[in-house]
Amino acid sequence: MPASPSVARTIGRIALGAALVFAGTSHLSFARKDFQAQVPEWVPLDTDTVVLASGVVEIALGSALIALPKKQRAVGTVAALFFTAIFPGNISQWLNERDAFGLDTDRKRALRLLFQPVLVAWALWSTRAKH
Repeated sequence: MPASPSVARTIGRIALGAALVFAGTSHLSFARKDFQAQVPEWVPLDTDTVVLASGVVEIALGSALIALPKKQRAVGTVAALFFTAIFPGNISQWLNERDAFGLDTDRKRALRLLFQPVLVAWALWSTRAKH
């Protein structure tokens, strides 16, 4: 019988899911322009389309983290891969000195880069059963 997740991991999974739903919703509404600043110029799609699509993916991932606890390991892996896949956007924002989300200095944009690995770790940690 597989080990069940700890209370802390369950809370972490649900909190990450809620954060993703919120972030995804913000892609589609009030923060849409800010997210456009993170789309690298080399992406061969319309910037707004990328923002909208990534918002939909975030809502789906967040909802799945909350609503599909029996699939949490798979969803957590996909979330970690998603956070890794969008990391070039954070790098692009820093390299191109694009202001968004209050990240209006090189230092703030560089510090933001440190949080992406935290999101990857959070997704993996919160969706793994306690051993």
